[in-house]
Order: sequence, then C-alpha cells, then structure tokens
Amino acid sequence: MMNKFLYTIIAASLTLGAYAQKSDGSTKSLVKAEKEFADSFAKNGSKAAYIAFAAADGLVFRPNPVNAKTFYAAQPDSKNISWTPAYARVSKSGDWGFTTGPYTEAGTKPSYGQYLSVWKENNGKWELVLDLGTSSNKPLNKVTPEYIEPKESYKPKFLNDKVRAAGADIVATTEKTLNTTLKTYGISAFSGFLNPDARLIFPGYEPIVGKDKILPFFNSMVDKVSLKTTKANKADGGDLAYTYGIATVDYKADLRESFNYVFIYERQPDHNWNIIAQIFTAAER
Repeated sequence: MMNKFLYTIIAASLTLGAYAQKSDGSTKSLVKAEKEFADSFAKNGSKAAYIAFAAADGLVFRPNPVNAKTFYAAQPDSKNISWTPAYARVSKSGDWGFTTGPYTEAGTKPSYGQYLSVWKENNGKWELVLDLGTSSNKPLNKVTPEYIEPKESYKPKFLNDKVRAAGADIVATTEKTLNTTLKTYGISAFSGFLNPDARLIFPGYEPIVGKDKILPFFNSMVDKVSLKTTKANKADGGDLAYTYGIATVDYKADLRESFNYVFIYERQPDHNWNIIAQIFTAAER
C-alpha cells in the first residue's frame, strides 16, 4: 500500500520535477531551485515537495536525521511552512551548495525559525541532501539577501570515488582536530576555525554573523563542546565542504545538552579549512 502511495506521489510530481531544479552551476540557479521548492510546498504540500526535490538519500533532521522521502511519505500533508533563502553559496565545481534563511510556520500562533539546506547537483538539477532548522523568536532584524556566486569555474578532469573519499577524509581530520582543540582549550578553540564572516544559527536566536560576534556569544554561556562527526563531504572543486553529527554542549550553568549540527567549511588560501556556517538543532536522545 505504501509503495502504491509513493508511486502516486511521484507520478504527480513528475511534471514539476521535469522543469524545476535546473542547475547551471550558479548560485542563482540554486536560489531559484530553493524558491521553487518553497512554492511547491505551499501549492502541493509537503509530501509532493519533498518527493520531487529531495535526493534519494536526502536527509531531514526531525529532529534526528531520517530519509526525507520516507519520512514525509508517512507524515500528514502540510502547507503551513514558508521560507526564503537569505544567504547562498555554490562550489566553483557547481556540484553542490547551500542556502540558509528564515522560515515561518503559520497557525493561530505563528512560530519562527532559521533553516540550513545543502543541495547537490544530479543530472543537471539540484537535489536536496540535508535539511534542518531551529526555532527562534520572531525576527527583528531586517535581512538583506546575499547570494554569492563562485569566483571561478573549476571541475577536475580525473575524479573517482577513491579520490573523493580521500578529500572527505581531509575535512573529517580537520574536524577531528577542532574537536581535540575544543576538549583542550574549551569554547575559545573555535577562534582558530571560524572565518571572519562566519554565521551561526543557534536555537532561540536570530543568525549571529561574524566571528567577532559568535565567539562572545559562545563564551557568554558555553563551557565546552564535544563533536562526534557522522559524515564529511567535499565539493569536487575542493573549495567547500560540509560535516554533520552530534554536538554535546556543556553550559556554564551546569547543564548539558545534545544537538545535531551541520558545519559548512571553506578552504582558505593557506589550504586550511575554516567554518563559514554552522547550525545547531536539539537532538532526540
């Protein structure tokens, strides 16, 4: 019965999927795909939207990571969430990028939050591979959209799964080093791993933009952070990467909490990897 239901949803989504999500390697095309995803959600509902836009192995954090298509096929249909990308980047190889921005859940008492989504190019179209969000108060700060195009286009000629795995291992090693440094020096260790223009999405707060603001925010309430990386993935162009996993946060107020996290990394001119975006959302233990 479930297979028949999924077939019906997929068939209903084919028309949309055939013309939407087109990727030309630009951030503009990714933003367009994100907006088409939001429009599909509003018009066709959550089931059809995620069936059409999520990758076969795409994950949503609800609150822990689960397959997007399977999860939404089993959920009541919904059209009450709206969102728009406020910040977006795409790798110079055009094979993946990410967006983040505010969302609103309509109702008698609307709720608000921030999301981050990672997208990958597959056969000329964008597919959603990671999607998570966290709640916040109603946004007070006006947001000016910032969509950053790749400075150049570069696609390596010789790539295979072994080479890609080796590249992902480099990013995973960077995060392992970050975790060791966090254990040794506490929250101040983030100082050596954050880009100056990094952005943080943390439950209950609007996005915190800038290393000079993120560090005081963490220092004001967090004592230690421990990371357990689940997966690392690097763009073929070698300029962007992402990780996700579980973060254990020890607050100064003698409280411990677990979060799912996604970090977006950018390779620097000195070949080090710095975090340019990070999101934490409460995990279910």
